[in-house]
Amino acid sequence: MSLNSIREVNFDGLVGLTHNYSGLAHGNVASMSHGGLVSNPKEGALQGLAKMKSLMDAGYAQGVLPPQQRPDLGALRALGFSGSNSEILAQAAKQAPQLLRAVCSASSMWTANAGTITPSVDAPDGRVHFTPANLQSSFHRYLEPKTTGRVLQAIFRDEQHFAHHPVLPATPAFSDEGAANHTRLCGEYGEPGVHLFVYGRQAFSGGRNEPKRYPARQTLEASQAVARQHGLSDAQTVFAQQHPEAIDAGVFHNDVIAVGNGPVLLYHEMAFLDEERTLDELRAKMSTPLIPVRVPVAAVSMEDAVASYLFNSQLLSNPDGTMTLVVPSECQEREAVWNTIQNFILAGNNPIGEVIVKDVKQSMRNGGGPACLRLRVVLSEAERAALTGRVLLNEALYSDLTAWVNRHYRDRLATDDLADPQLATEVLTALDELTQLLNIGSVYPFQQG
Repeated sequence: MSLNSIREVNFDGLVGLTHNYSGLAHGNVASMSHGGLVSNPKEGALQGLAKMKSLMDAGYAQGVLPPQQRPDLGALRALGFSGSNSEILAQAAKQAPQLLRAVCSASSMWTANAGTITPSVDAPDGRVHFTPANLQSSFHRYLEPKTTGRVLQAIFRDEQHFAHHPVLPATPAFSDEGAANHTRLCGEYGEPGVHLFVYGRQAFSGGRNEPKRYPARQTLEASQAVARQHGLSDAQTVFAQQHPEAIDAGVFHNDVIAVGNGPVLLYHEMAFLDEERTLDELRAKMSTPLIPVRVPVAAVSMEDAVASYLFNSQLLSNPDGTMTLVVPSECQEREAVWNTIQNFILAGNNPIGEVIVKDVKQSMRNGGGPACLRLRVVLSEAERAALTGRVLLNEALYSDLTAWVNRHYRDRLATDDLADPQLATEVLTALDELTQLLNIGSVYPFQQG
Protein backbone atom coordinates (compact mmCIF):
# COMPACT_ATOMS: atom_id res chain seq x y z
CA MET A 1 0.00 0.00 0.00
CA SER A 2 1.45 3.36 -1.02
CA LEU A 3 1.72 5.96 1.73
CA ASN A 4 0.63 8.57 -0.81
CA SER A 5 -2.68 6.76 -1.36
CA ILE A 6 -3.62 7.16 2.31
CA ARG A 7 -5.50 10.37 3.02
CA GLU A 8 -7.45 11.95 5.82
CA VAL A 9 -11.09 12.50 4.93
CA ASN A 10 -13.02 15.05 6.96
CA PHE A 11 -16.64 13.92 7.26
CA ASP A 12 -18.66 17.00 8.18
CA GLY A 13 -22.08 16.79 9.77
CA LEU A 14 -24.89 18.57 7.96
CA VAL A 15 -26.53 21.13 10.23
CA GLY A 16 -30.00 19.78 10.99
CA LEU A 17 -33.41 21.25 10.23
CA THR A 18 -34.18 21.86 13.93
CA HIS A 19 -30.95 23.79 14.64
CA ASN A 20 -31.94 26.06 17.52
CA TYR A 21 -30.53 27.89 20.53
CA SER A 22 -31.87 26.19 23.62
CA GLY A 23 -28.73 26.52 25.74
CA LEU A 24 -28.74 22.83 26.61
CA ALA A 25 -25.02 22.17 27.08
CA HIS A 26 -23.94 22.82 30.66
CA GLY A 27 -20.29 23.85 30.65
CA ASN A 28 -20.42 25.08 27.05
CA VAL A 29 -20.22 28.85 27.54
CA ALA A 30 -21.33 29.74 24.00
CA SER A 31 -24.33 27.43 24.14
CA MET A 32 -25.45 28.73 27.52
CA SER A 33 -24.93 32.41 26.68
CA HIS A 34 -26.89 32.25 23.40
CA GLY A 35 -29.83 30.26 24.78
CA GLY A 36 -33.15 31.75 23.66
CA LEU A 37 -31.91 33.44 20.50
CA VAL A 38 -33.68 32.86 17.20
CA SER A 39 -31.65 30.58 14.92
CA ASN A 40 -31.44 30.30 11.15
CA PRO A 41 -31.18 26.59 10.24
CA LYS A 42 -30.92 27.30 6.52
CA GLU A 43 -28.03 29.69 7.00
CA GLY A 44 -26.33 27.22 9.34
CA ALA A 45 -26.55 24.36 6.84
CA LEU A 46 -25.34 26.56 3.98
CA GLN A 47 -22.44 27.85 6.08
CA GLY A 48 -21.40 24.29 6.81
CA LEU A 49 -21.68 23.29 3.16
CA ALA A 50 -19.70 26.37 2.10
CA LYS A 51 -16.88 25.35 4.44
CA MET A 52 -16.90 21.83 3.02
CA LYS A 53 -16.93 23.15 -0.55
CA SER A 54 -14.02 25.52 0.00
CA LEU A 55 -11.88 22.73 1.46
CA MET A 56 -12.85 20.40 -1.37
CA ASP A 57 -11.89 23.09 -3.88
CA ALA A 58 -8.53 23.45 -2.12
CA GLY A 59 -7.82 19.75 -2.69
CA TYR A 60 -8.75 18.23 0.67
CA ALA A 61 -10.82 15.05 0.82
CA GLN A 62 -14.26 15.93 2.16
CA GLY A 63 -17.16 13.73 3.19
CA VAL A 64 -20.69 14.34 4.45
CA LEU A 65 -22.69 12.80 7.31
CA PRO A 66 -26.47 13.28 7.59
CA PRO A 67 -28.25 14.93 10.55
CA GLN A 68 -30.39 12.92 12.94
CA GLN A 69 -34.16 12.63 13.10
CA ARG A 70 -35.44 15.46 15.28
CA PRO A 71 -37.71 15.91 17.12
CA ASP A 72 -37.10 12.47 18.60
CA LEU A 73 -40.74 11.57 19.21
CA GLY A 74 -39.74 8.04 20.19
CA ALA A 75 -37.85 9.46 23.16
CA LEU A 76 -40.89 11.45 24.24
CA ARG A 77 -43.10 8.34 23.96
CA ALA A 78 -40.58 6.40 26.09
CA LEU A 79 -40.87 9.14 28.71
CA GLY A 80 -44.62 8.75 29.04
CA PHE A 81 -46.12 11.10 26.46
CA SER A 82 -48.80 9.54 24.27
CA GLY A 83 -51.19 10.21 21.44
CA SER A 84 -50.59 11.52 17.95
CA ASN A 85 -47.38 13.31 17.06
CA SER A 86 -49.06 16.70 17.39
CA GLU A 87 -50.56 15.72 20.76
CA ILE A 88 -47.18 14.54 22.06
CA LEU A 89 -45.52 17.79 21.00
CA ALA A 90 -48.25 19.86 22.63
CA GLN A 91 -48.05 17.87 25.88
CA ALA A 92 -44.25 18.16 26.02
CA ALA A 93 -44.35 21.89 25.28
CA LYS A 94 -46.78 22.43 28.15
CA GLN A 95 -45.52 19.94 30.74
CA ALA A 96 -41.78 19.64 30.04
CA PRO A 97 -40.51 22.32 27.63
CA GLN A 98 -36.88 21.54 28.44
CA LEU A 99 -37.44 17.94 27.35
CA LEU A 100 -38.96 19.13 24.09
CA ARG A 101 -35.92 21.31 23.45
CA ALA A 102 -33.63 18.38 24.17
CA VAL A 103 -35.35 16.02 21.71
CA CYS A 104 -35.17 18.74 19.05
CA SER A 105 -31.44 19.44 19.43
CA ALA A 106 -29.43 19.44 16.20
CA SER A 107 -26.24 18.66 18.12
CA SER A 108 -25.36 15.70 15.89
CA MET A 109 -23.95 18.25 13.43
CA TRP A 110 -20.83 18.24 15.64
CA THR A 111 -19.54 14.96 14.31
CA ALA A 112 -16.26 15.25 16.22
CA ASN A 113 -18.41 13.68 18.95
CA ALA A 114 -19.82 10.94 16.72
CA GLY A 115 -17.18 8.41 17.68
CA THR A 116 -13.51 7.45 17.84
CA ILE A 117 -11.68 6.14 14.77
CA THR A 118 -8.49 4.07 14.45
CA PRO A 119 -6.97 3.86 10.95
CA SER A 120 -6.15 0.45 9.51
CA VAL A 121 -2.41 1.18 9.62
CA ASP A 122 -2.59 1.22 13.44
CA ALA A 123 -5.01 -1.69 13.96
CA PRO A 124 -3.76 -5.26 14.47
CA ASP A 125 -6.26 -6.66 11.96
CA GLY A 126 -5.55 -4.04 9.28
CA ARG A 127 -9.10 -2.63 9.31
CA VAL A 128 -10.47 0.82 10.19
CA HIS A 129 -12.15 0.66 13.61
CA PHE A 130 -15.17 2.67 14.78
CA THR A 131 -16.72 3.12 18.22
CA PRO A 132 -19.71 5.48 18.45
CA ALA A 133 -19.57 7.76 21.51
CA ASN A 134 -22.21 7.17 24.19
CA LEU A 135 -22.49 10.92 24.98
CA GLN A 136 -24.17 10.03 28.26
CA SER A 137 -23.22 13.27 30.01
CA SER A 138 -26.20 15.14 28.49
CA PHE A 139 -29.66 13.85 27.59
CA HIS A 140 -29.93 15.62 24.25
CA ARG A 141 -26.72 13.95 23.05
CA TYR A 142 -27.41 10.60 24.69
CA LEU A 143 -30.18 10.24 22.07
CA GLU A 144 -27.64 10.15 19.21
CA PRO A 145 -25.49 6.97 19.41
CA LYS A 146 -27.96 4.42 18.03
CA THR A 147 -28.56 6.37 14.82
CA THR A 148 -24.88 7.34 14.65
CA GLY A 149 -23.97 3.65 14.70
CA ARG A 150 -26.44 2.87 11.92
CA VAL A 151 -25.10 5.72 9.77
CA LEU A 152 -21.47 4.69 10.25
CA GLN A 153 -22.28 1.05 9.52
CA ALA A 154 -24.26 2.05 6.43
CA ILE A 155 -21.38 4.07 4.97
CA PHE A 156 -18.45 1.96 6.19
CA ARG A 157 -20.18 -1.34 5.47
CA ASP A 158 -17.49 -3.53 3.92
CA GLU A 159 -16.36 -5.93 6.66
CA GLN A 160 -13.11 -6.57 4.82
CA HIS A 161 -12.06 -2.99 5.48
CA PHE A 162 -14.13 -1.73 8.44
CA ALA A 163 -14.83 -2.95 11.99
CA HIS A 164 -17.59 -1.54 14.20
CA HIS A 165 -17.67 -1.80 17.99
CA PRO A 166 -20.56 -1.39 20.43
CA VAL A 167 -21.14 1.84 22.27
CA LEU A 168 -19.61 1.79 25.76
CA PRO A 169 -22.03 1.32 28.69
CA ALA A 170 -23.96 4.57 29.12
CA THR A 171 -22.93 5.13 32.73
CA PRO A 172 -20.91 7.95 34.31
CA ALA A 173 -17.92 5.61 34.70
CA PHE A 174 -17.63 5.19 30.92
CA SER A 175 -18.63 8.66 29.78
CA ASP A 176 -17.31 8.91 26.21
CA GLU A 177 -17.44 12.02 24.03
CA GLY A 178 -15.67 10.62 20.97
CA ALA A 179 -12.93 12.13 18.86
CA ALA A 180 -13.31 15.55 20.51
CA ASN A 181 -11.01 14.08 23.16
CA HIS A 182 -8.80 12.01 20.85
CA THR A 183 -5.91 13.06 18.61
CA ARG A 184 -3.78 10.87 16.40
CA LEU A 185 -0.20 12.09 15.90
CA CYS A 186 2.08 10.65 13.22
CA GLY A 187 4.46 11.46 10.39
CA GLU A 188 2.61 10.82 7.13
CA TYR A 189 -0.99 9.63 7.48
CA GLY A 190 0.03 6.17 6.27
CA GLU A 191 2.74 5.79 8.89
CA PRO A 192 2.05 4.28 12.34
CA GLY A 193 0.58 6.83 14.74
CA VAL A 194 0.34 7.48 18.46
CA HIS A 195 -3.13 8.07 19.90
CA LEU A 196 -3.51 10.84 22.49
CA PHE A 197 -6.60 10.29 24.62
CA VAL A 198 -7.52 13.21 26.88
CA TYR A 199 -9.84 12.70 29.85
CA GLY A 200 -11.35 14.97 32.50
CA ARG A 201 -11.70 12.59 35.41
CA GLN A 202 -11.06 9.07 36.67
CA ALA A 203 -14.25 7.23 37.56
CA PHE A 204 -12.88 4.54 39.84
CA SER A 205 -10.20 6.54 41.64
CA GLY A 206 -11.55 10.02 41.19
CA GLY A 207 -12.01 13.04 43.40
CA ARG A 208 -8.55 14.42 42.81
CA ASN A 209 -7.81 17.26 40.41
CA GLU A 210 -11.37 17.48 39.12
CA PRO A 211 -13.12 20.65 37.94
CA LYS A 212 -15.32 22.43 40.47
CA ARG A 213 -17.64 24.52 38.30
CA TYR A 214 -18.47 22.39 35.26
CA PRO A 215 -18.56 18.61 34.76
CA ALA A 216 -15.69 16.64 33.27
CA ARG A 217 -17.31 14.75 30.43
CA GLN A 218 -14.67 12.19 29.44
CA THR A 219 -13.39 9.49 31.79
CA LEU A 220 -10.03 7.75 31.68
CA GLU A 221 -11.85 4.44 31.85
CA ALA A 222 -13.84 5.21 28.69
CA SER A 223 -10.70 6.20 26.77
CA GLN A 224 -8.93 3.04 27.87
CA ALA A 225 -11.91 0.89 26.85
CA VAL A 226 -12.01 2.37 23.34
CA ALA A 227 -8.28 1.81 22.96
CA ARG A 228 -8.78 -1.84 23.97
CA GLN A 229 -11.68 -2.27 21.53
CA HIS A 230 -9.46 -1.05 18.70
CA GLY A 231 -6.52 -3.25 19.69
CA LEU A 232 -4.19 -0.36 20.47
CA SER A 233 -1.16 -1.25 22.58
CA ASP A 234 0.53 0.73 25.36
CA ALA A 235 3.22 1.70 22.87
CA GLN A 236 0.56 3.34 20.67
CA THR A 237 -1.34 5.29 23.32
CA VAL A 238 -0.89 8.24 25.67
CA PHE A 239 -3.56 9.11 28.24
CA ALA A 240 -3.45 12.68 29.53
CA GLN A 241 -5.71 14.54 31.93
CA GLN A 242 -7.28 17.77 30.79
CA HIS A 243 -6.53 20.70 33.08
CA PRO A 244 -9.51 21.08 35.45
CA GLU A 245 -9.16 24.87 35.40
CA ALA A 246 -9.64 24.77 31.63
CA ILE A 247 -12.86 22.77 32.02
CA ASP A 248 -14.10 25.31 34.57
CA ALA A 249 -13.33 28.07 32.05
CA GLY A 250 -15.64 26.47 29.48
CA VAL A 251 -13.31 23.98 27.77
CA PHE A 252 -15.76 21.08 27.79
CA HIS A 253 -13.74 19.00 25.29
CA ASN A 254 -10.04 18.80 24.56
CA ASP A 255 -10.62 20.02 21.00
CA VAL A 256 -11.55 23.43 22.42
CA ILE A 257 -8.00 23.80 23.80
CA ALA A 258 -5.77 21.69 21.49
CA VAL A 259 -5.62 20.40 17.92
CA GLY A 260 -3.14 17.99 16.39
CA ASN A 261 -2.29 16.88 12.86
CA GLY A 262 0.62 14.80 11.64
CA PRO A 263 3.50 15.54 14.02
CA VAL A 264 2.13 18.96 15.06
CA LEU A 265 0.32 19.55 18.35
CA LEU A 266 -1.07 23.09 18.62
CA TYR A 267 -2.18 23.60 22.20
CA HIS A 268 -2.81 26.16 24.92
CA GLU A 269 -0.63 26.33 27.99
CA MET A 270 -3.65 25.26 30.10
CA ALA A 271 -4.59 22.24 27.97
CA PHE A 272 -3.07 19.47 30.08
CA LEU A 273 -2.80 18.99 33.82
CA ASP A 274 0.71 17.56 33.42
CA GLU A 275 2.01 19.21 30.26
CA GLU A 276 5.60 18.05 30.58
CA ARG A 277 4.74 14.39 31.15
CA THR A 278 2.27 14.42 28.26
CA LEU A 279 4.85 15.80 25.83
CA ASP A 280 7.57 13.44 27.09
CA GLU A 281 5.35 10.40 26.56
CA LEU A 282 4.42 11.52 23.06
CA ARG A 283 8.07 12.09 22.16
CA ALA A 284 9.03 8.67 23.51
CA LYS A 285 6.35 6.79 21.56
CA MET A 286 6.19 8.68 18.26
CA SER A 287 8.33 7.39 15.40
CA THR A 288 8.73 10.93 14.07
CA PRO A 289 9.75 14.03 16.07
CA LEU A 290 6.85 15.79 17.80
CA ILE A 291 6.39 19.45 16.83
CA PRO A 292 4.67 21.14 19.79
CA VAL A 293 3.26 24.63 19.19
CA ARG A 294 2.48 25.99 22.65
CA VAL A 295 0.37 29.13 23.01
CA PRO A 296 0.99 30.73 26.42
CA VAL A 297 -1.79 32.20 28.52
CA ALA A 298 0.05 35.54 28.34
CA ALA A 299 -0.66 35.60 24.60
CA VAL A 300 -4.20 34.17 24.58
CA SER A 301 -6.24 34.21 27.79
CA MET A 302 -8.60 31.38 28.61
CA GLU A 303 -11.51 33.74 27.94
CA ASP A 304 -10.18 34.57 24.47
CA ALA A 305 -9.43 30.91 23.72
CA VAL A 306 -13.00 29.88 24.54
CA ALA A 307 -14.66 32.87 22.85
CA SER A 308 -12.65 32.60 19.62
CA TYR A 309 -12.33 28.80 19.39
CA LEU A 310 -8.80 29.23 18.10
CA PHE A 311 -7.99 25.65 19.04
CA ASN A 312 -11.23 24.29 17.62
CA SER A 313 -9.76 24.93 14.20
CA GLN A 314 -9.00 22.38 11.51
CA LEU A 315 -5.33 21.67 10.90
CA LEU A 316 -4.82 20.21 7.42
CA SER A 317 -1.79 18.75 5.64
CA ASN A 318 -0.69 19.97 2.21
CA PRO A 319 1.30 18.01 -0.43
CA ASP A 320 4.35 20.28 0.04
CA GLY A 321 4.64 19.43 3.74
CA THR A 322 3.06 22.64 5.01
CA MET A 323 -0.19 22.83 6.95
CA THR A 324 -3.25 25.06 6.75
CA LEU A 325 -5.17 26.27 9.80
CA VAL A 326 -8.92 26.76 9.23
CA VAL A 327 -10.26 29.11 11.92
CA PRO A 328 -13.71 30.57 12.67
CA SER A 329 -14.18 34.27 11.86
CA GLU A 330 -14.40 34.95 15.61
CA CYS A 331 -10.60 34.62 15.70
CA GLN A 332 -10.34 37.84 13.67
CA GLU A 333 -12.60 39.63 16.13
CA ARG A 334 -10.25 39.08 19.09
CA GLU A 335 -7.10 41.18 18.67
CA ALA A 336 -4.94 39.02 20.92
CA VAL A 337 -5.99 35.85 19.08
CA TRP A 338 -5.46 37.28 15.60
CA ASN A 339 -2.06 38.69 16.58
CA THR A 340 -1.06 35.29 17.97
CA ILE A 341 -2.05 33.58 14.72
CA GLN A 342 -0.17 36.07 12.55
CA ASN A 343 2.91 36.79 14.66
CA PHE A 344 3.40 33.55 16.57
CA ILE A 345 1.77 30.54 14.93
CA LEU A 346 2.33 31.45 11.26
CA ALA A 347 5.70 33.03 11.98
CA GLY A 348 6.91 30.19 14.19
CA ASN A 349 9.25 27.29 13.46
CA ASN A 350 6.50 24.85 12.48
CA PRO A 351 4.76 23.63 9.29
CA ILE A 352 1.69 25.87 9.73
CA GLY A 353 2.04 28.35 6.88
CA GLU A 354 -1.49 29.50 6.04
CA VAL A 355 -4.68 30.48 7.81
CA ILE A 356 -8.16 30.34 6.25
CA VAL A 357 -11.06 32.13 7.95
CA LYS A 358 -14.54 30.61 7.70
CA ASP A 359 -17.90 31.97 8.82
CA VAL A 360 -19.71 29.27 10.83
CA LYS A 361 -21.50 31.62 13.21
CA GLN A 362 -24.71 29.60 13.40
CA SER A 363 -22.69 26.69 14.79
CA MET A 364 -20.38 28.86 16.90
CA ARG A 365 -23.28 30.39 18.84
CA ASN A 366 -24.09 26.91 20.07
CA GLY A 367 -20.46 26.21 20.93
CA GLY A 368 -19.17 24.37 17.86
CA GLY A 369 -16.37 25.60 15.63
CA PRO A 370 -14.85 24.18 12.42
CA ALA A 371 -13.26 21.21 14.20
CA CYS A 372 -16.51 20.26 15.96
CA LEU A 373 -18.23 19.92 12.61
CA ARG A 374 -15.97 17.17 11.27
CA LEU A 375 -15.03 13.57 12.01
CA ARG A 376 -11.54 12.69 10.79
CA VAL A 377 -11.17 9.31 9.08
CA VAL A 378 -7.83 8.21 7.59
CA LEU A 379 -8.51 5.97 4.60
CA SER A 380 -6.47 4.21 1.94
CA GLU A 381 -7.49 4.35 -1.72
CA ALA A 382 -9.04 0.88 -1.43
CA GLU A 383 -10.95 1.89 1.71
CA ARG A 384 -12.29 5.01 0.03
CA ALA A 385 -13.41 2.87 -2.91
CA ALA A 386 -15.20 0.55 -0.46
CA LEU A 387 -17.43 3.29 0.96
CA THR A 388 -21.14 2.77 0.45
CA GLY A 389 -23.32 5.62 -0.76
CA ARG A 390 -22.69 9.00 -2.23
CA VAL A 391 -20.93 10.69 0.67
CA LEU A 392 -17.66 12.04 -0.73
CA LEU A 393 -18.23 15.64 -1.73
CA ASN A 394 -17.90 16.69 -5.36
CA GLU A 395 -19.46 19.48 -7.41
CA ALA A 396 -22.60 17.51 -8.19
CA LEU A 397 -23.20 16.44 -4.59
CA TYR A 398 -22.57 19.95 -3.31
CA SER A 399 -25.09 21.32 -5.81
CA ASP A 400 -27.67 18.69 -4.84
CA LEU A 401 -27.20 19.25 -1.10
CA THR A 402 -27.44 23.02 -1.46
CA ALA A 403 -30.67 22.67 -3.43
CA TRP A 404 -31.98 20.21 -0.82
CA VAL A 405 -31.30 22.70 1.98
CA ASN A 406 -32.96 25.52 0.09
CA ARG A 407 -36.04 23.36 -0.50
CA HIS A 408 -36.55 22.11 3.03
CA TYR A 409 -34.97 24.36 5.66
CA ARG A 410 -36.55 27.23 7.55
CA ASP A 411 -34.66 30.49 7.81
CA ARG A 412 -36.01 31.29 11.27
CA LEU A 413 -36.54 29.03 14.25
CA ALA A 414 -37.41 30.14 17.79
CA THR A 415 -37.65 27.67 20.66
CA ASP A 416 -41.46 28.08 20.66
CA ASP A 417 -41.51 26.77 17.08
CA LEU A 418 -40.23 23.37 18.21
CA ALA A 419 -43.77 22.36 19.21
CA ASP A 420 -45.04 22.96 15.66
CA PRO A 421 -46.16 19.54 14.30
CA GLN A 422 -45.57 20.84 10.79
CA LEU A 423 -41.85 21.13 11.60
CA ALA A 424 -41.73 17.42 12.48
CA THR A 425 -43.42 16.59 9.17
CA GLU A 426 -41.00 18.80 7.26
CA VAL A 427 -38.06 17.00 8.86
CA LEU A 428 -39.28 13.53 7.91
CA THR A 429 -39.92 14.57 4.33
CA ALA A 430 -36.47 16.14 4.04
CA LEU A 431 -34.58 13.25 5.66
CA ASP A 432 -36.31 10.64 3.53
CA GLU A 433 -35.19 12.56 0.47
CA LEU A 434 -31.68 12.97 1.88
CA THR A 435 -31.12 9.24 2.40
CA GLN A 436 -32.02 8.68 -1.25
CA LEU A 437 -29.78 11.55 -2.34
CA LEU A 438 -26.86 10.09 -0.36
CA ASN A 439 -27.83 6.50 -1.25
CA ILE A 440 -27.24 5.22 2.31
CA GLY A 441 -30.44 3.23 2.82
CA SER A 442 -32.84 3.36 5.75
CA VAL A 443 -30.91 4.72 8.73
CA TYR A 444 -33.63 6.65 10.55
CA PRO A 445 -36.17 5.28 13.06
CA PHE A 446 -39.14 6.42 10.96
CA GLN A 447 -37.76 4.49 7.97
CA GLN A 448 -37.50 1.29 9.98
CA GLY A 449 -41.11 1.14 11.13
